[in-house]
Amino acid sequence: MKNETLKLENQICFKIYTAEREITKLYRELLKELNVTYPQYLVLLLLWEKHSLSIKELGQRLFLDSGTLTPMLKRMEINGLVERKRSEQDERSVIVSVTKKGNALKEKAECIPSQLVDNIPMKKEELSLLSETLSNMLEQLQYHSK
Repeated sequence: MKNETLKLENQICFKIYTAEREITKLYRELLKELNVTYPQYLVLLLLWEKHSLSIKELGQRLFLDSGTLTPMLKRMEINGLVERKRSEQDERSVIVSVTKKGNALKEKAECIPSQLVDNIPMKKEELSLLSETLSNMLEQLQYHSK
C-alpha cells in the first residue's frame, strides 16, 4: 500500500479499541465472582467512593448517556446493588446510592486492580506511563471538544 497512514495497524484508534476489548475480557473473568459487568463495576467504584451520586453525575464521570446508564442502573437495583430515589431538593434529579449488598462486594473487589495488572504482561512502570499518557490524552480531547 502506497499510503502507510491508511494501514489498520497504524491507526491509534484501532490500537486503543482493541486494547480496551482485551482488557474488558480480563475484567470479565475477574468480575465473575461479583456477578457484575464491567460497566456495573465502574458504577460501583464511583459509589464506593462517593456513596451516592445523581444519574447526571454518574453519566458525566463515566462518559455514558442516560439512555445507556438508566437500564443498567435498573438491573443493578433489581439485583439489590443500588437504590434510586428522586432528589428531595430537585424532583427532576434521581440519586443513586449503593446498598448494603452493593457495599458488601467492595471487600471482594479490592484484589481486582492488582489481579488485572498481574494479567497484563507489561512492567509496572510501563503501565504507569501508559495510564498517565491516556489521562493526558483524555484531558486534551475533552478540552478541545468544548
